Amino acid sequence: MSENETEPDSSRPLRLLFVCMGNICRSPAAENVMRHLLEQQGLSHAFELDSAGTIRYHAGNPPDARMTEAARARGIAMTGRARQVKGSDLEKFDWVLVMDRDNLSDVQIMASHHGTGDAKVAMFCDFCDENDEDEVPDPYYGGPEGFEKVLDLLEDGCSGIIRRYEEGALG
Repeated sequence: MSENETEPDSSRPLRLLFVCMGNICRSPAAENVMRHLLEQQGLSHAFELDSAGTIRYHAGNPPDARMTEAARARGIAMTGRARQVKGSDLEKFDWVLVMDRDNLSDVQIMASHHGTGDAKVAMFCDFCDENDEDEVPDPYYGGPEGFEKVLDLLEDGCSGIIRRYEEGALG
């Protein structure tokens, strides 16, 4: 452990923020896939989850109906309302997990103005064990197969996050 790292506080949940552009497809799906997997494994108490978008265009809207339907077919409930990421999120969350390079750039620009607090900013696909994608593609303008691909990546990455948590590698 380097001087700049601190021992994780096991008395509080690990706080994860999932970020995409509009917060209606990828990031709310990541939040809800993660919630579903945590419930299945009895780890809900160990995490605090949220999602946000880099733009405010969809603020207040529920998740995209096509993503909701694709998730429902896998037994995953899609909840939440879109919101825009805020500078204070970089202080509140332990990890900010972005879906693509544009999201990463937007969060890095925000961090340059607000600081990152203790948040670690990472590409979500860095946690995938089965897939070698660099980014979670935006399915918004595509067909049903795009939503399925996104869910495959999210299930893989969320499982990877849980595995690393159980190994003590997320602190």
